[in-house]
Amino acid sequence: MSKIQLGVIFGSRTCEHEVAIISAVQLMRNVNRERYDVIPIYISQKGEWFTGDALLDINTYTPFDPFRKGILPVHLDLTAGSGALMHYVPPKGLLGGGKEEVVARLDVAIPVMHGLHGEDGSVQGLLELAGIPYASTGITGSAVGMDKITMKRFFRGCGFPVLPDCDLTRTQFEHDTDAAMDKVEKALGYPVFVKPACLGSSIGVSRADDRTSLREALTLAFSYDRRVLVEKGLDRPIEVNCSVLGYDGERKASVLEMPNSGAGFLDFSEKYLAGSGGSKGMASLKRIVPAPIGEELTQELQALSLRIFDAMDCKGVVRIDYMLDRNSDDYFITEINTIPGSLAYSLWAESGIKYGALIDQMVSCAFRAQEEKDRNSFAFTSDILSGVQLGGKTGKMGGKMKF
Repeated sequence: MSKIQLGVIFGSRTCEHEVAIISAVQLMRNVNRERYDVIPIYISQKGEWFTGDALLDINTYTPFDPFRKGILPVHLDLTAGSGALMHYVPPKGLLGGGKEEVVARLDVAIPVMHGLHGEDGSVQGLLELAGIPYASTGITGSAVGMDKITMKRFFRGCGFPVLPDCDLTRTQFEHDTDAAMDKVEKALGYPVFVKPACLGSSIGVSRADDRTSLREALTLAFSYDRRVLVEKGLDRPIEVNCSVLGYDGERKASVLEMPNSGAGFLDFSEKYLAGSGGSKGMASLKRIVPAPIGEELTQELQALSLRIFDAMDCKGVVRIDYMLDRNSDDYFITEINTIPGSLAYSLWAESGIKYGALIDQMVSCAFRAQEEKDRNSFAFTSDILSGVQLGGKTGKMGGKMKF
C-alpha cells in the first residue's frame, strides 16, 4: 500500500514565524513514517516557498539559508486536484530553456502556522482552490478566530461568556489620542488588557493600570496592527485551556490545563523562552494537568468548548482559552486558537492520545471534510449564455438578456 503524501506547511510572514517552525518540526518528528511520506513546506518571512529534507532539522533555521543543500524553492500548482509542488529548473547555457519539475504531489496537508498569512484563512483558501484536503479549521472559522475583535463579537452573538471590551483603530488613536483613551476609561475603567487584533502568542499584549500605561500599551499594540482590542482586566485571574479534536459532530474535548499554575497573564517570553523553552515551544511551559478546578466546572468548560467548536465549524485540533474570576464563579472565553502552539499535543497526551495518533486523527478529519466538499455540486446548467449578446465598443447590448 502506498504511503500518504503528507505536506506540512509552516512559517510564513508573521510575527509568530519562529513559533510555527518549532510546532512544525515537533509534528514532523512524530509522524508515523510507515504510513506517511513527510513533505516539509516552509514559507519564509519573505513569503518564498521551499521544500527538502533539510527542513526537518530545527538547526536549518538559525539562520535560514535558501541555498543550502537539500532545500528547493517551490510553488504550488493551484489546478484543482493536482496537489503538485513545482520547482523551476533554470536554463542551461545560452540556448537552453527552463522547465518546471514536479518534486512532490500532496495527498493532504497540515497547516502549522500561527498568526497572519496562515492561521487567518489565507492558506486555507489556497488549499480550497487547489482541492487539497487540509487538517485545520476552514476559511471562515480561521478568519474569525484570528481577528480578536470579530471573534468576540461572534462569541457575544452566540451567547458565549466574554469580558467587556472596546476596540480602536490606529487612525482614531493618532488623530486624537486623548479621546481614544477617554473612550477606554469610560467603557472599562482599569485595569485593562490591550491586544493587537490579529496576533497571537501574547505578542504586543500588555496590561494597563492607569492612563500613562494605557498610552504605552496602545502605542505598542498599534505598532503591530491597525486595529486593537481593549479588554476589561480581572484581578489575578486563573487561566484554563481546553483543546477540541474532530470534525462535523464527531469531536471530543481534552482534559483541561492550568498554565503557569494560575498565576495570571503569560507574555511571549514566559510562554516560549523561560526555562528549557526554545525548541520545545508551549510543551516546556509549566502547567498543572488536569486543572484543579473541580469536576463540575471541568465538565462545564469541556461542554462549552464543544459548542464553540461546532459554532465555528472547526476542524482538526483547536485550543480554547478561558479566564476564571477568583472573586466569583464566573468564567470568560479569552480566545480560540484554530492552530494552537505545538498543536496542543501535551493536552492530548494527557487525554490518552499519543502524538502519532493525534496526527492520524487530524488527517482523517481532513479527508472527511474533502469528501463532504466533493459531494457538493459546483455546476448549474442553464441557457443563460445562449441568450446573451454583447454589444460593440459603444457598450450597447442586444439579445434577450441585458446586463
